[in-house]
Amino acid sequence: MGNPKNPYDRHPFFEQISQLWRNKTAVAGLVIVMGFILMAIFAPFLSPHDPLATSLYDQIKPPVWHETGTWKNILGTDELGRDTLSRIIYGARVSLTVAIVSVGIAFTLGTLLGCISGYYKGFWDSLIMRIMDMILAFPYLLLAIVVVAFLGPSLKNAMMAIGITYVPRFARIVRGSVLEECEKDYVMAARAVGARDWRILFIGILPNCLGPLIVQTTLSMASAILDAAALSFLGLGAQPPTPEWGGMIARSRALILRASWVMTFPGIAILLAVLGFNLLGDGLRDALDPRLRD
Repeated sequence: MGNPKNPYDRHPFFEQISQLWRNKTAVAGLVIVMGFILMAIFAPFLSPHDPLATSLYDQIKPPVWHETGTWKNILGTDELGRDTLSRIIYGARVSLTVAIVSVGIAFTLGTLLGCISGYYKGFWDSLIMRIMDMILAFPYLLLAIVVVAFLGPSLKNAMMAIGITYVPRFARIVRGSVLEECEKDYVMAARAVGARDWRILFIGILPNCLGPLIVQTTLSMASAILDAAALSFLGLGAQPPTPEWGGMIARSRALILRASWVMTFPGIAILLAVLGFNLLGDGLRDALDPRLRD
């Protein structure tokens, strides 16, 4: 007799992990994302200087790789003498916090509204979807600017604004998945035995809708980082002296010709973070969607 077959060989979870691991772009995205997460967690240990410390003697210094036997101002300094690398490292904390909180708001509200709309249909479906259509009628960034302008410029309000503008993305995805799941036999059987609606929704239906939600969450993280940077660039997001990538670029606009590094390196940080989440999101989509598998 041959060796017994591994019972985990065909388990869907392990198949999806294997599919994700074979996707080189997804692995590259995961490495980039994990790099920024670790940077944010260990910022106090990785940052060579205090990101808020100013120095009149170190204003607008170009990148210096080695100075008197110690590493100093590797990516240069800004107009107030603050170390650019230290501010970028701490800026990862701000950007990732905005992305997690804003997408968390959108995920929670969107999932709840999508479940109600897809499960109960009728009046509630029409009401919720028309509200979502109204939100979608405005460009995301423009609507976020209006919300922040109404609430007042701050990082907290920027996260709320971004979260509100992303709710329709999740609501429509969940609604479509719930409508599809409601036609399946296990839902009809649960209704026949008298199971409560909340139990059918959150224990039976919602776990089967997590695939598209996970992909949308990852891709929305990239969009949230961009939108947060845009709001801070306009002065509506993180306020000085908070080290935030978009705010760093905004405050260095006047230096673009004589000190381009002050805004170049934060821009590269935004580029890499958004690229990492997009690559990871594409890889997750390929791994979680059976139709896209090899």
